[in-house]
Amino acid sequence: MWRACRLVGTGLRAKGWSRQQALEYLAPNTALSLHEVRTEVDRYIAWPEQARAYKMGELEILELTAGPVANSARALTCVHSMMPCSGNGGAPLPVLEQQIDEYIAAARVAH
Repeated sequence: MWRACRLVGTGLRAKGWSRQQALEYLAPNTALSLHEVRTEVDRYIAWPEQARAYKMGELEILELTAGPVANSARALTCVHSMMPCSGNGGAPLPVLEQQIDEYIAAARVAH
């Protein structure tokens, strides 16, 4: 439900919602405090595509890890260490894809 509600930014843009309309949508549809609802709505006003970009990144990462890497817990641990949230910095998705492909190739050679 939270991911769906994060699309309140789309309502702000595509439907022309006011800040108040966004607050009135988000507050009853999430378990967030009123302070958090205000913070989220203000973030979506200031950074309109952030939630959608995160979702696109999530989908890409799921696709990248669904192949041969998904067959091994050790491989998934290694792939996770490549993720930006793991200290690798903010790598664009094509760079992350290249790193995963290189990991898979090296793992195949090692076996």
